[in-house]
Amino acid sequence: MNKKGDDKFVKSLVVYFSCYGETEEFAKEIAEVVHGDLFKLEPKIAYDSDTSHYEALADLTKTERDKGVLPEIKKYPDVSSYDYIFIGYPMWWYTYPQIIRTFIKNMDLSGKVIIPFNTHEGSGDGGTYKELQDELKNSKVLMGLPIKGANMKYDQKGNIKEWLDSLRINF
Repeated sequence: MNKKGDDKFVKSLVVYFSCYGETEEFAKEIAEVVHGDLFKLEPKIAYDSDTSHYEALADLTKTERDKGVLPEIKKYPDVSSYDYIFIGYPMWWYTYPQIIRTFIKNMDLSGKVIIPFNTHEGSGDGGTYKELQDELKNSKVLMGLPIKGANMKYDQKGNIKEWLDSLRINF
C-alpha cells in the first residue's frame, strides 16, 4: 500500500508494454493490489494492435529480435523515487519484446528491486526472469508471474494476490 507519508509501505511502479491488452490488464491488477503507480511503455512507432494482423506483427517482431532493433520509446518514467519496479510484457518469440530491452538499456535501475510479470500463450516466462537478472546485475530480480494471455479474460486477482503475498513484501 503506497500511502503517502507512510514509511511502512514500499513505493511501487508498474511499468508495462502491451499490444493486445492482456498485459495491460495484468499490470492494472497488480497496481490495484500494491497501490502502485502505472506507466505504459509506448513505442514512438506504434505496433499494429489489430489481432487480425497477427502474422504481420509476428514477422515484424521476429525481425526486430533477430536484428537487435531497439524501438524508440516516447517517454520514460522517473524511477528515482520507487523501491520496487514491476516490469510487464507479453512473450514475443520466446523472449520479452525489444521495447523492454530498450527500456532496461536506457534506465538506471541500480539498487532497485525488479519484479517481472508476463503474458504468454504457452511458453511461461521463457527464461526471461533469469535473463533480466543477467541484464540488471545491479538490481535484484524477484520471481515473476507468467499468466496465459487468454486467461486474462477471467478474474486473475486471486492468482496475482497469492503471488504478491508469496514475495513477502509489505505493499
